[in-house]
Amino acid sequence: MNVAGLAGALRTAAERADHRRVLVLAGDRDAGIDAAFDAVEGAGVSGDDVTVVTTREGFRFERVPPQRADRLLGTTREVVVCDAHEGFSPNVVGQLVGVVDGGGLFVLLTPPLEAWPDRVGSFDDSLAVPPFGVGDVGGRFRERLVDTLRTHPGVAVVDVDAGEIERRGEVERSPPVRASTTTPKAAVRRFPTAAYEACVTADQSRALHALESLDAADGTAPAAVVVEADRGRGKSSAAGLAAGSLAAAGRDVLVTAPARRSAAEVFDRAAAVLSELCQLDHRSEGAIATDAGGRIRFREPGAATRLPGGPDVVLVDEAAALSVRRLSSFLAADAVGFFTTVRGYEGSGRGFSVRFRDQLADADHDLTGISLSEPVRYAPGDPVESWAFRALLLDARPPVTPLVADPSPSSVTYEAPSAADLAADEHRLREVFGLLVMAHYRTEPDDLARVLDAPNLRVRTLEHGGHAVSVALLAREGGLDSDTRESMYEGDRVRGNMLPDVLTSQLRDEAAGAPVGCRVVRIATHHAARSRGLGSELLARIRGEFDGDTDYLGVGYGATPELVDFWAANGYRTVHLSTTRNDASGEYSALMIDPLSEAGECLARRHARWVRRRLPGQLPDQLRDADPDVVRGVLSACDAGDPPNLTDREWRVVVGVAAGPGQYATAPAPFRRLAVAALTRTPAGDGGNDSSSAGPPEDVLTPRAERLLVRKVLQGHPADEVAAELDYASERTCLRALGSAYDALVDRYGGDLGVVTRERDRFEGE
Repeated sequence: MNVAGLAGALRTAAERADHRRVLVLAGDRDAGIDAAFDAVEGAGVSGDDVTVVTTREGFRFERVPPQRADRLLGTTREVVVCDAHEGFSPNVVGQLVGVVDGGGLFVLLTPPLEAWPDRVGSFDDSLAVPPFGVGDVGGRFRERLVDTLRTHPGVAVVDVDAGEIERRGEVERSPPVRASTTTPKAAVRRFPTAAYEACVTADQSRALHALESLDAADGTAPAAVVVEADRGRGKSSAAGLAAGSLAAAGRDVLVTAPARRSAAEVFDRAAAVLSELCQLDHRSEGAIATDAGGRIRFREPGAATRLPGGPDVVLVDEAAALSVRRLSSFLAADAVGFFTTVRGYEGSGRGFSVRFRDQLADADHDLTGISLSEPVRYAPGDPVESWAFRALLLDARPPVTPLVADPSPSSVTYEAPSAADLAADEHRLREVFGLLVMAHYRTEPDDLARVLDAPNLRVRTLEHGGHAVSVALLAREGGLDSDTRESMYEGDRVRGNMLPDVLTSQLRDEAAGAPVGCRVVRIATHHAARSRGLGSELLARIRGEFDGDTDYLGVGYGATPELVDFWAANGYRTVHLSTTRNDASGEYSALMIDPLSEAGECLARRHARWVRRRLPGQLPDQLRDADPDVVRGVLSACDAGDPPNLTDREWRVVVGVAAGPGQYATAPAPFRRLAVAALTRTPAGDGGNDSSSAGPPEDVLTPRAERLLVRKVLQGHPADEVAAELDYASERTCLRALGSAYDALVDRYGGDLGVVTRERDRFEGE
């Protein structure tokens, strides 16, 4: 076995093609580490260009622990050594492969390949969701990974225990030729020549030229540019070159991304082009100033949505990781660029384009779309990139549209593929996982392993013509023993039990973990088959399957009016609305339950009661900025409560506002109770003392009047702001509408009471 010679040959072949190679050192860990040193020496790489990702210490090269591997994103190395013996996860592989530069080596240390699928590691521990143990976790992902290592071009395998080279990693293909970069003629471009000379690929040149439309200094129409690319195509660099060019012309450029470090490349490239132009006045963390008075500044997405300082241009990097709500807010700017990864560790640009398509189409902006296909760090056709896409399903796609034409609830079949079924059918796995990718803002390689190996997860699909058109990922939750429930109540986190965890630890219900639930983790329908009832059909089939075996179906999601309505229409009832916005969705999270047993019904009923009681206190404080239609939907999906119990004095105050000269601010509490009753569709009784004569729930108010109750009464916004938001002619008109709304609620909940009749007669007689 000559590992040094093999590594040298691999590196020579990689440099010749401007590609990369994988070297697998399988067997004993210590022997693999020794072989890795030999490989680095044989490859002739400087120690400064080598990083070892391992839990071990004592290396003469840069060492990064696996849990910090994401810090290497956006950097490059000639050799990356990944120790998969301990701390291994699919995410680590996804993060590290992109770090290796063209001509470099990705060295993977593994247990013996034939034994690796059955080796239990720390990642398996993370999949062992109570009440399951690590012995219930599968090894199908590692089986898949081993198969790709043994069959994919460009992957060499050494058995360090036997001292044998099993594969040499040959690649039979001619090196590709890069297209030349171009600089548009001065008459048709706005950006400086230096920016185009900094482009690495012809694709980058085209993208930079398209981004010139964001320089709207001449008063042209609003413009939006969408740049989509696979990972490593230089879209962030193009964003940086555009930002530097705009700032050099005196523009104010606001940059945002899921995290500050995600935008590091944007600022580095902007600073470089400004230095070349002798325009760089000052640079600090997250800010650049130019001699021409321009600037580039970073803001976190939440702050950036408010467009602080009125920027001339907004650049959104890794847009696929942001919610549609946040992306839409950036369209308030006259010039905005969206940059998103299509295939790669960072996220799914396909999901971005599908979710955000309607908002872009409805905007006033002139829209330009650009796709980058040529890699920057290595030449096209790199075998390591295709290996990573294959092994981690980074290129998973839903079925092509012609294969799923015209599906309907009556034409689909309900399927329950096991993890083993999916692992054995690559085509089916790609379709299912491709749909799941579309359903979420960020899908990671770890998610593939969860689908294949996590014992608490199940997949259910609707298929049309043998192809998946709708898919749900389900998680078993609850059924926890008393000791686990007690520890959860006292603050311990129990993985994979989101609903029981929130209801127990946050809402102090220690019994919430006893019923067995099935949570819908994700649900997605093919974009060509939406609005045909397939999502609801899938939920109905799931309900039919689990009814009798499970206490409840549940879901947690970033609440938008459309989603709240969808889940409520499918029988799910509100049990919680978070008081902080979710980092990924940018929305307040709603938890809902569809009870399937008496135990599930009791759980839903008591938490719906708690929602009704606490929301009036939360809405003017933590939930003051919640969308009124979300609040309406959450409350209408909440179990109806008892009719509001108002005292005679409170009824006189309410009637005084509804029919006389009274003022709402005199005693807000009864108005809030009536508002909650109306929004929860609580039936009428005799004013709160006897609900035996209650009729069925019904809509008492118009949607606009309900929004008025939410904004003015429950959230406490000033009347002038509410009038402007809800399009009332004036503040006075708004308050009259409020009185009319309460006149209807007085009819509904107190019309037969003597105190109400007497008070109304006084005003009507005047």
